[in-house]
Amino acid sequence: MKSVNIVLVAAMLLVASVAFAQSPYSQDFEALAPVDGSLAADGWLIFGNVFDPGGGYLYGYGVFPAPNNIGNWCDIVTGQGGVDQGDQQLVMYSDYANADHGNGNLIESNLFQEWPIAAGASGTWVFEFDAKMGDLGGASTALAFIKTLDPNAGYAMTNFITYDTTMLPTTWGTYMLSIDITGLDNQLIQIGFSTTATNYEPSGVFYDNINFYEDGTSPVEESTWGGIKALYR
Repeated sequence: MKSVNIVLVAAMLLVASVAFAQSPYSQDFEALAPVDGSLAADGWLIFGNVFDPGGGYLYGYGVFPAPNNIGNWCDIVTGQGGVDQGDQQLVMYSDYANADHGNGNLIESNLFQEWPIAAGASGTWVFEFDAKMGDLGGASTALAFIKTLDPNAGYAMTNFITYDTTMLPTTWGTYMLSIDITGLDNQLIQIGFSTTATNYEPSGVFYDNINFYEDGTSPVEESTWGGIKALYR
């Protein structure tokens, strides 16, 4: 009977540890068809904020499933990668379907993955990605971010950790952000990218090899099919 109890306790501890775990995420875009709906099927979401020319907040819209390859917000593209980026990449840009571009207002377009943080989850998590400059110009700006929101406080933003991608080189580099999720039980965590543009100015930045993982573990992307194919290019 004692051995049965030991097994039962071990199983309970295993379930508890799984329940407290944050799930990693990896995407190299190699398996996503460059047609509308493929990013949404992978869980990508969008949200827009609009500001007047002086920076005053006007309104927001979303959350919506991410479109792609319709000339608005983001595309899956080919021909922009190096050896490590494989055949397909993500380009993120402004919501050019928003007519307030023409009114001189600032359109902040956000593209992201979002998950609830499990009760009891802890540790430092890393958001790692490859990026290079696209056609961003004029007064447009871009960034990568980790954001947390508290649903029990009116979705108040509790963390906003950013990496400015406005002035990236035209060659690929790897960048990362990190966050300690200890104490953020049941909040929402987002990782993703944002652009702010007006007057239909260009705002594209290329991204690839996205990984979200606990510090001290290996990114999942290293064993993806896209990464394997890159070894034989």
